[in-house]
Amino acid sequence: MYHILIADDEERIREMIRKYACYEGHKVTEAQDGRQAVELCRANRYDLIIMDVMMPELDGFSACREIRSFSETPVLMLSARGEEYDRIHGFEVGVDDYVVKPFSPKELMMRIEAIIKRSRMGAPDTSETLTVGQLHINFLARTVDIAGKRVELSPRGYELLFYMARNRNLALSREKLITEVWGYDFYGDERTLDTHIKLLRKQLGEYSRLIVTLRGVGYRFETP
Repeated sequence: MYHILIADDEERIREMIRKYACYEGHKVTEAQDGRQAVELCRANRYDLIIMDVMMPELDGFSACREIRSFSETPVLMLSARGEEYDRIHGFEVGVDDYVVKPFSPKELMMRIEAIIKRSRMGAPDTSETLTVGQLHINFLARTVDIAGKRVELSPRGYELLFYMARNRNLALSREKLITEVWGYDFYGDERTLDTHIKLLRKQLGEYSRLIVTLRGVGYRFETP
């Protein structure tokens, strides 16, 4: 049983998600706006937060940013818009997954299960580090630094970068990346991978050149 926080100003959306979540045996707490969601997260622990983007008091992106300042609880964002900009912005503030309305409640339950399983896998037990120029990756500490300055990535951004860096100079198919980073039970599409790669390149700055696109195949983290 998971404890899920549903933050949405539309009562019918909360009611629909609550119905399916309770049927799956989960415990549900509801918030009517972003501010209430942040306050509930400060006072309680949840296994997953389902958050709408457009809410009064505090929008979903801002609420997620505040929650990320004190909690790593996975966040699944709901939105009526599916533009790439919105997905990228969501991943930048720490969103783990993004679902566009209208959505299938059954698929949503599957995504919940997949996200929570991934979040409980933990960090790899290794002291290996990788340095390329002024880029320094510490797998054990889960840190990325460029020229001595810390680069903050989303939880999924770290996992994607670390997997590619560990398998550097190898051609990694889209299917392989999705399977290894998101898991066999991933219910999204390849656009999610592409969006994370685009965001990762942006955050790596001049070292974005290390992520090479292999047309029709996938990507390669290429080092000297």
